[in-house]
Amino acid sequence: MQLAFSAPNISRQFVLTTLVVATHAGFLHAQPNESKQPLIAYVGTFSSPLHDVLPTQVDLPPGNGRGIHIFQVDRSTGALIPRGIYEQGTSPSCLALDKSRTHLYSANETDRVGDKKEGTITAFAIDRDGNLHLLNIIPSGGAGPTYVSVHPSGKFLLVANYFGGSVAVLPIQGDGSLAPTSDVKIDTGKIGATHATSGPLGSFAISGHDRTHCHMIQSDPSGKFVFHADNALDKIFIWKFDAEKGALTANDTAFVSLPPGDGPRHFYFHPNGHWFYSIQEEGSTVALFDFDPRNGHLTARQTISTLPAGFTGSSFASEILVSADGRFLYAGNRLHDSIATFSIATSGELKYLGEEWTHGNYPRSFSFEPTGQYLYCCNQRTDHVTSFRVDKKTGRLKFNGNYTPVGNPSMIVFRDLAQ
Repeated sequence: MQLAFSAPNISRQFVLTTLVVATHAGFLHAQPNESKQPLIAYVGTFSSPLHDVLPTQVDLPPGNGRGIHIFQVDRSTGALIPRGIYEQGTSPSCLALDKSRTHLYSANETDRVGDKKEGTITAFAIDRDGNLHLLNIIPSGGAGPTYVSVHPSGKFLLVANYFGGSVAVLPIQGDGSLAPTSDVKIDTGKIGATHATSGPLGSFAISGHDRTHCHMIQSDPSGKFVFHADNALDKIFIWKFDAEKGALTANDTAFVSLPPGDGPRHFYFHPNGHWFYSIQEEGSTVALFDFDPRNGHLTARQTISTLPAGFTGSSFASEILVSADGRFLYAGNRLHDSIATFSIATSGELKYLGEEWTHGNYPRSFSFEPTGQYLYCCNQRTDHVTSFRVDKKTGRLKFNGNYTPVGNPSMIVFRDLAQ
Protein backbone atom coordinates (compact mmCIF):
# COMPACT_ATOMS: atom_id res chain seq x y z
CA MET A 1 0.00 0.00 0.00
CA GLN A 2 2.67 2.46 -1.05
CA LEU A 3 1.75 5.39 -3.25
CA ALA A 4 3.94 7.86 -5.05
CA PHE A 5 4.66 11.02 -3.11
CA SER A 6 5.80 14.39 -4.37
CA ALA A 7 7.23 17.27 -2.37
CA PRO A 8 4.59 19.94 -1.63
CA ASN A 9 4.84 23.42 -3.06
CA ILE A 10 5.78 25.39 0.06
CA SER A 11 7.29 28.84 -0.07
CA ARG A 12 10.71 29.64 1.38
CA GLN A 13 9.13 32.38 3.49
CA PHE A 14 6.66 29.90 5.03
CA VAL A 15 9.41 27.42 5.86
CA LEU A 16 11.61 30.09 7.46
CA THR A 17 8.69 31.48 9.46
CA THR A 18 7.73 28.03 10.69
CA LEU A 19 11.31 27.24 11.63
CA VAL A 20 11.59 30.41 13.68
CA VAL A 21 8.29 29.76 15.46
CA ALA A 22 9.11 26.09 16.05
CA THR A 23 12.54 26.90 17.41
CA HIS A 24 11.15 29.33 19.98
CA ALA A 25 8.35 26.92 20.88
CA GLY A 26 10.77 24.05 21.38
CA PHE A 27 9.25 21.91 18.63
CA LEU A 28 12.29 21.30 16.46
CA HIS A 29 13.96 17.92 16.79
CA ALA A 30 17.64 17.41 17.50
CA GLN A 31 19.82 16.15 14.71
CA PRO A 32 19.80 12.33 14.40
CA ASN A 33 22.51 10.27 16.07
CA GLU A 34 24.12 13.28 17.75
CA SER A 35 24.17 11.65 21.20
CA LYS A 36 25.57 8.40 22.54
CA GLN A 37 23.35 8.61 25.62
CA PRO A 38 20.41 6.18 25.69
CA LEU A 39 17.05 7.12 24.21
CA ILE A 40 14.28 5.47 26.23
CA ALA A 41 10.79 4.60 24.98
CA TYR A 42 7.81 4.00 27.25
CA VAL A 43 4.83 2.11 25.80
CA GLY A 44 1.46 2.28 27.52
CA THR A 45 -0.84 -0.72 27.13
CA PHE A 46 -4.21 -2.21 27.88
CA SER A 47 -3.43 -4.63 30.69
CA SER A 48 -5.45 -7.06 32.81
CA PRO A 49 -5.61 -6.67 36.59
CA LEU A 50 -2.53 -8.01 38.37
CA HIS A 51 -3.84 -8.97 41.79
CA ASP A 52 -0.39 -9.36 43.30
CA VAL A 53 0.28 -5.72 42.41
CA LEU A 54 -3.18 -4.16 42.78
CA PRO A 55 -5.33 -6.32 45.07
CA THR A 56 -8.45 -4.13 44.82
CA GLN A 57 -11.13 -4.97 42.28
CA VAL A 58 -10.62 -3.36 38.89
CA ASP A 59 -13.32 -3.12 36.25
CA LEU A 60 -11.88 -3.38 32.76
CA PRO A 61 -11.80 -5.87 29.86
CA PRO A 62 -8.89 -8.32 29.52
CA GLY A 63 -5.71 -6.86 28.06
CA ASN A 64 -2.54 -8.48 26.79
CA GLY A 65 -0.17 -5.81 28.09
CA ARG A 66 1.57 -5.95 31.43
CA GLY A 67 1.69 -2.26 32.24
CA ILE A 68 4.26 0.23 30.95
CA HIS A 69 6.83 -1.50 28.74
CA ILE A 70 10.26 0.16 28.65
CA PHE A 71 12.72 0.03 25.74
CA GLN A 72 15.99 1.54 24.63
CA VAL A 73 15.98 2.90 21.08
CA ASP A 74 18.81 1.98 18.75
CA ARG A 75 19.49 5.42 17.32
CA SER A 76 20.99 4.08 14.09
CA THR A 77 18.33 1.49 13.17
CA GLY A 78 15.26 2.55 15.13
CA ALA A 79 14.97 -0.88 16.76
CA LEU A 80 13.45 -1.10 20.24
CA ILE A 81 15.50 -3.12 22.77
CA PRO A 82 13.59 -4.33 25.87
CA ARG A 83 14.77 -2.86 29.18
CA GLY A 84 11.96 -3.88 31.52
CA ILE A 85 8.30 -3.52 32.43
CA TYR A 86 6.62 -1.53 35.15
CA GLU A 87 3.87 -3.98 36.06
CA GLN A 88 0.56 -2.15 36.18
CA GLY A 89 -2.73 -3.98 35.73
CA THR A 90 -4.96 -0.93 35.29
CA SER A 91 -4.45 -0.28 31.57
CA PRO A 92 -2.05 2.70 31.50
CA SER A 93 -3.24 3.46 27.97
CA CYS A 94 -2.11 7.09 27.73
CA LEU A 95 1.23 8.51 28.86
CA ALA A 96 2.45 12.08 29.22
CA LEU A 97 5.87 13.47 30.12
CA ASP A 98 6.43 16.81 31.79
CA LYS A 99 8.54 19.47 30.07
CA SER A 100 11.72 18.41 31.86
CA ARG A 101 10.98 14.78 30.98
CA THR A 102 11.80 13.78 34.56
CA HIS A 103 8.22 12.76 35.39
CA LEU A 104 5.74 10.48 33.64
CA TYR A 105 1.98 10.33 34.12
CA SER A 106 -0.31 7.50 33.04
CA ALA A 107 -4.08 7.54 32.53
CA ASN A 108 -5.28 4.21 33.88
CA GLU A 109 -8.30 3.44 31.73
CA THR A 110 -10.47 1.66 34.29
CA ASP A 111 -14.16 2.12 35.04
CA ARG A 112 -13.82 1.26 38.69
CA VAL A 113 -11.21 0.56 41.34
CA GLY A 114 -12.75 -1.03 44.41
CA ASP A 115 -16.22 0.36 45.06
CA LYS A 116 -15.57 3.73 43.43
CA LYS A 117 -16.82 4.29 39.88
CA GLU A 118 -13.72 6.22 38.88
CA GLY A 119 -10.40 5.66 37.16
CA THR A 120 -6.95 6.63 38.37
CA ILE A 121 -3.84 8.54 37.33
CA THR A 122 -0.34 7.40 38.27
CA ALA A 123 2.60 9.75 38.75
CA PHE A 124 6.18 8.51 38.32
CA ALA A 125 9.63 10.00 38.76
CA ILE A 126 12.17 9.03 36.09
CA ASP A 127 15.72 8.44 37.32
CA ARG A 128 18.95 9.08 35.40
CA ASP A 129 18.82 5.57 33.92
CA GLY A 130 15.26 5.95 32.67
CA ASN A 131 13.67 3.75 35.35
CA LEU A 132 10.23 4.57 36.73
CA HIS A 133 9.63 5.17 40.45
CA LEU A 134 6.08 5.39 41.75
CA LEU A 135 5.15 8.70 43.36
CA ASN A 136 1.42 8.28 43.89
CA ILE A 137 -1.89 7.07 42.41
CA ILE A 138 -4.89 9.38 42.57
CA PRO A 139 -8.53 9.38 41.34
CA SER A 140 -8.96 10.85 37.87
CA GLY A 141 -12.24 12.71 38.36
CA GLY A 142 -14.29 10.25 36.32
CA ALA A 143 -14.48 6.72 34.91
CA GLY A 144 -12.18 5.52 32.17
CA PRO A 145 -9.48 8.21 31.89
CA THR A 146 -8.24 7.94 28.33
CA TYR A 147 -6.01 10.99 27.88
CA VAL A 148 -3.64 13.12 29.95
CA SER A 149 -1.54 16.15 29.05
CA VAL A 150 0.63 18.53 31.07
CA HIS A 151 -0.32 22.20 31.09
CA PRO A 152 2.48 24.48 29.75
CA SER A 153 2.94 25.95 33.24
CA GLY A 154 4.03 22.51 34.44
CA LYS A 155 1.75 22.94 37.46
CA PHE A 156 -1.29 20.97 36.32
CA LEU A 157 -2.23 17.69 34.64
CA LEU A 158 -5.28 17.76 32.36
CA VAL A 159 -7.40 14.59 32.19
CA ALA A 160 -10.13 13.41 29.80
CA ASN A 161 -12.39 10.70 31.28
CA TYR A 162 -13.96 8.80 28.39
CA PHE A 163 -16.53 6.71 30.24
CA GLY A 164 -17.19 9.37 32.86
CA GLY A 165 -17.85 12.05 30.25
CA SER A 166 -15.80 14.50 32.26
CA VAL A 167 -12.57 16.45 32.20
CA ALA A 168 -10.47 17.20 35.25
CA VAL A 169 -7.53 19.30 36.42
CA LEU A 170 -5.02 17.78 38.86
CA PRO A 171 -2.37 20.01 40.47
CA ILE A 172 1.23 18.81 40.11
CA GLN A 173 3.15 19.19 43.36
CA GLY A 174 6.80 20.18 43.76
CA ASP A 175 8.07 16.60 43.72
CA GLY A 176 6.00 15.72 40.64
CA SER A 177 3.30 13.85 42.53
CA LEU A 178 -0.37 14.71 42.00
CA ALA A 179 -2.83 16.43 44.34
CA PRO A 180 -6.61 15.85 44.27
CA THR A 181 -8.59 17.48 41.46
CA SER A 182 -8.83 21.28 41.52
CA ASP A 183 -11.66 21.24 38.98
CA VAL A 184 -13.97 18.75 37.24
CA LYS A 185 -16.36 19.52 34.40
CA ILE A 186 -19.03 17.06 33.23
CA ASP A 187 -20.23 17.23 29.64
CA THR A 188 -23.94 17.60 28.93
CA GLY A 189 -25.94 17.99 25.75
CA LYS A 190 -27.70 16.14 22.96
CA ILE A 191 -25.91 13.00 21.78
CA GLY A 192 -24.98 13.05 18.10
CA ALA A 193 -26.20 10.81 15.31
CA THR A 194 -25.33 7.11 15.33
CA HIS A 195 -24.08 7.16 11.74
CA ALA A 196 -21.42 9.66 10.72
CA THR A 197 -22.38 12.41 8.31
CA SER A 198 -18.99 12.28 6.61
CA GLY A 199 -18.24 8.55 6.77
CA PRO A 200 -17.39 6.62 3.61
CA LEU A 201 -20.09 4.82 1.64
CA GLY A 202 -21.17 1.63 3.41
CA SER A 203 -19.52 2.51 6.71
CA PHE A 204 -20.66 0.84 9.91
CA ALA A 205 -18.09 2.74 11.97
CA ILE A 206 -20.36 3.28 14.97
CA SER A 207 -18.67 4.08 18.25
CA GLY A 208 -19.29 6.25 21.26
CA HIS A 209 -22.61 7.87 20.40
CA ASP A 210 -24.41 6.37 23.38
CA ARG A 211 -23.47 8.89 26.07
CA THR A 212 -20.94 11.67 26.57
CA HIS A 213 -17.33 10.61 25.97
CA CYS A 214 -14.41 12.99 26.53
CA HIS A 215 -11.58 11.72 24.34
CA MET A 216 -8.77 14.29 24.53
CA ILE A 217 -7.81 17.40 26.48
CA GLN A 218 -4.93 19.79 25.88
CA SER A 219 -3.97 23.43 26.30
CA ASP A 220 -3.11 25.81 23.51
CA PRO A 221 0.64 26.67 23.39
CA SER A 222 0.18 29.76 25.59
CA GLY A 223 -1.69 27.93 28.34
CA LYS A 224 -4.51 30.52 28.31
CA PHE A 225 -7.08 28.16 26.79
CA VAL A 226 -7.86 24.47 27.19
CA PHE A 227 -9.66 22.37 24.58
CA HIS A 228 -11.36 19.00 24.89
CA ALA A 229 -13.09 16.80 22.35
CA ASP A 230 -16.33 14.98 23.16
CA ASN A 231 -16.77 12.14 20.72
CA ALA A 232 -20.49 11.64 21.37
CA LEU A 233 -21.55 15.29 21.37
CA ASP A 234 -19.57 15.96 18.17
CA LYS A 235 -18.10 19.05 19.81
CA ILE A 236 -14.76 20.52 20.75
CA PHE A 237 -15.12 22.56 23.93
CA ILE A 238 -13.08 25.70 24.63
CA TRP A 239 -12.20 26.76 28.17
CA LYS A 240 -10.39 29.70 29.70
CA PHE A 241 -7.80 28.40 32.13
CA ASP A 242 -6.95 29.96 35.49
CA ALA A 243 -3.32 28.95 36.01
CA GLU A 244 -3.40 30.08 39.66
CA LYS A 245 -6.43 28.06 40.75
CA GLY A 246 -6.32 25.27 38.18
CA ALA A 247 -9.88 26.07 37.12
CA LEU A 248 -11.77 25.93 33.84
CA THR A 249 -14.29 28.58 32.77
CA ALA A 250 -16.32 28.33 29.57
CA ASN A 251 -15.00 30.62 26.85
CA ASP A 252 -17.32 33.24 25.33
CA THR A 253 -17.52 30.84 22.38
CA ALA A 254 -17.82 27.68 24.43
CA PHE A 255 -17.49 25.08 21.67
CA VAL A 256 -17.36 24.33 17.96
CA SER A 257 -19.48 21.62 16.38
CA LEU A 258 -18.47 18.92 13.92
CA PRO A 259 -20.96 17.19 11.58
CA PRO A 260 -23.41 14.90 13.41
CA GLY A 261 -22.00 11.46 14.14
CA ASP A 262 -18.46 12.26 12.93
CA GLY A 263 -17.01 12.02 16.45
CA PRO A 264 -14.02 14.33 17.10
CA ARG A 265 -11.31 12.27 18.76
CA HIS A 266 -7.90 13.97 18.85
CA PHE A 267 -6.51 17.33 17.70
CA TYR A 268 -3.14 18.93 17.08
CA PHE A 269 -1.81 22.49 17.00
CA HIS A 270 0.45 23.43 14.10
CA PRO A 271 3.89 24.70 15.27
CA ASN A 272 2.96 28.22 14.13
CA GLY A 273 0.26 28.27 16.81
CA HIS A 274 -2.48 29.46 14.44
CA TRP A 275 -3.80 26.27 12.81
CA PHE A 276 -5.74 23.62 14.70
CA TYR A 277 -6.40 20.19 13.17
CA SER A 278 -9.07 17.80 14.48
CA ILE A 279 -9.47 14.15 13.47
CA GLN A 280 -12.96 12.60 13.50
CA GLU A 281 -13.14 8.93 14.52
CA GLU A 282 -16.31 7.81 12.76
CA GLY A 283 -16.26 10.38 9.98
CA SER A 284 -12.65 9.55 9.01
CA THR A 285 -11.89 13.19 8.35
CA VAL A 286 -9.44 15.89 9.37
CA ALA A 287 -10.86 19.37 9.90
CA LEU A 288 -8.73 22.51 9.77
CA PHE A 289 -9.62 25.43 12.03
CA ASP A 290 -8.00 28.83 12.27
CA PHE A 291 -7.13 29.50 15.91
CA ASP A 292 -7.17 33.03 17.32
CA PRO A 293 -4.83 33.04 20.35
CA ARG A 294 -6.30 36.34 21.58
CA ASN A 295 -9.79 34.98 22.29
CA GLY A 296 -9.51 31.21 21.83
CA HIS A 297 -11.90 31.14 18.88
CA LEU A 298 -11.79 28.35 16.29
CA THR A 299 -13.00 29.03 12.74
CA ALA A 300 -13.55 26.03 10.44
CA ARG A 301 -11.93 26.25 7.02
CA GLN A 302 -11.35 22.80 5.45
CA THR A 303 -12.43 19.17 5.86
CA ILE A 304 -10.65 16.32 4.10
CA SER A 305 -10.95 12.52 4.23
CA THR A 306 -8.23 10.45 5.91
CA LEU A 307 -8.92 7.61 3.47
CA PRO A 308 -7.89 7.12 -0.17
CA ALA A 309 -10.32 8.07 -2.92
CA GLY A 310 -12.83 5.33 -3.65
CA PHE A 311 -12.59 3.63 -0.25
CA THR A 312 -15.89 2.14 0.95
CA GLY A 313 -16.82 0.34 4.15
CA SER A 314 -15.83 0.83 7.77
CA SER A 315 -12.76 2.46 9.24
CA PHE A 316 -12.11 4.33 12.47
CA ALA A 317 -9.71 7.27 12.43
CA SER A 318 -7.36 7.43 15.42
CA GLU A 319 -4.23 9.55 15.84
CA ILE A 320 -3.13 12.85 14.32
CA LEU A 321 0.36 14.39 14.25
CA VAL A 322 2.08 17.32 12.55
CA SER A 323 5.78 17.13 11.73
CA ALA A 324 8.06 19.43 13.71
CA ASP A 325 8.80 21.57 10.65
CA GLY A 326 5.07 22.05 10.05
CA ARG A 327 5.16 20.68 6.49
CA PHE A 328 3.29 17.37 6.90
CA LEU A 329 0.32 15.97 8.79
CA TYR A 330 -0.20 12.28 9.58
CA ALA A 331 -3.55 10.61 10.30
CA GLY A 332 -4.22 7.05 11.49
CA ASN A 333 -6.91 4.74 10.10
CA ARG A 334 -8.01 1.66 12.05
CA LEU A 335 -9.44 -1.27 10.05
CA HIS A 336 -7.91 0.30 6.94
CA ASP A 337 -4.72 -0.02 9.03
CA SER A 338 -2.84 2.84 7.46
CA ILE A 339 -1.19 6.13 8.22
CA ALA A 340 -2.21 8.80 5.73
CA THR A 341 0.21 11.60 4.87
CA PHE A 342 -0.85 15.13 3.92
CA SER A 343 1.19 18.10 2.81
CA ILE A 344 0.43 21.39 4.58
CA ALA A 345 0.25 24.39 2.27
CA THR A 346 1.31 27.91 3.19
CA SER A 347 -2.38 28.54 3.92
CA GLY A 348 -2.55 25.61 6.32
CA GLU A 349 -4.78 23.60 4.00
CA LEU A 350 -4.11 19.91 3.49
CA LYS A 351 -3.44 17.84 0.39
CA TYR A 352 -3.63 14.04 0.52
CA LEU A 353 -0.31 12.52 -0.60
CA GLY A 354 -0.81 8.82 0.07
CA GLU A 355 -0.74 6.25 2.83
CA GLU A 356 1.51 3.59 4.33
CA TRP A 357 0.31 0.25 5.72
CA THR A 358 1.03 0.01 9.44
CA HIS A 359 2.15 -3.64 9.11
CA GLY A 360 -0.28 -4.42 11.90
CA ASN A 361 -3.91 -4.14 12.92
CA TYR A 362 -5.77 -1.25 14.55
CA PRO A 363 -3.18 1.54 14.82
CA ARG A 364 -4.33 3.29 17.99
CA SER A 365 -1.61 5.93 18.07
CA PHE A 366 1.83 6.78 16.73
CA SER A 367 4.63 9.16 17.60
CA PHE A 368 7.96 10.52 16.38
CA GLU A 369 11.11 9.92 18.41
CA PRO A 370 12.93 13.17 19.32
CA THR A 371 14.93 13.56 16.10
CA GLY A 372 11.92 12.99 13.85
CA GLN A 373 13.92 10.37 11.96
CA TYR A 374 11.56 7.53 12.94
CA LEU A 375 7.84 7.17 13.55
CA TYR A 376 6.54 4.39 15.83
CA CYS A 377 3.04 2.94 15.49
CA CYS A 378 1.15 1.10 18.27
CA ASN A 379 -0.86 -1.64 16.56
CA GLN A 380 -3.34 -2.48 19.29
CA ARG A 381 -4.86 -5.72 17.98
CA THR A 382 -1.72 -7.33 16.60
CA ASP A 383 0.20 -6.80 19.84
CA HIS A 384 3.22 -5.06 18.40
CA VAL A 385 4.87 -1.74 17.67
CA THR A 386 6.18 -1.11 14.15
CA SER A 387 8.61 1.60 13.12
CA PHE A 388 9.07 3.65 9.96
CA ARG A 389 11.84 5.84 8.62
CA VAL A 390 10.59 9.34 7.81
CA ASP A 391 11.66 11.07 4.61
CA LYS A 392 11.68 14.69 5.75
CA LYS A 393 11.69 16.04 2.20
CA THR A 394 8.61 14.20 0.96
CA GLY A 395 6.91 13.22 4.24
CA ARG A 396 6.90 9.61 3.12
CA LEU A 397 7.04 6.76 5.63
CA LYS A 398 9.01 3.60 4.88
CA PHE A 399 8.74 0.49 7.04
CA ASN A 400 12.18 -0.43 8.36
CA GLY A 401 11.36 -4.06 9.16
CA ASN A 402 11.22 -3.69 12.95
CA TYR A 403 8.39 -5.39 14.82
CA THR A 404 8.47 -5.10 18.61
CA PRO A 405 6.13 -7.40 20.57
CA VAL A 406 3.96 -5.55 23.11
CA GLY A 407 0.55 -6.73 24.26
CA ASN A 408 -2.19 -4.29 23.20
CA PRO A 409 0.08 -1.25 22.81
CA SER A 410 -1.71 2.07 23.07
CA MET A 411 0.82 4.93 23.21
CA ILE A 412 4.58 5.47 22.97
CA VAL A 413 6.57 8.41 24.40
CA PHE A 414 10.32 9.09 24.55
CA ARG A 415 12.88 10.27 27.10
CA ASP A 416 16.34 11.22 25.83
CA LEU A 417 18.77 10.64 28.70
CA ALA A 418 21.21 13.04 27.03
CA GLN A 419 18.92 15.93 27.98
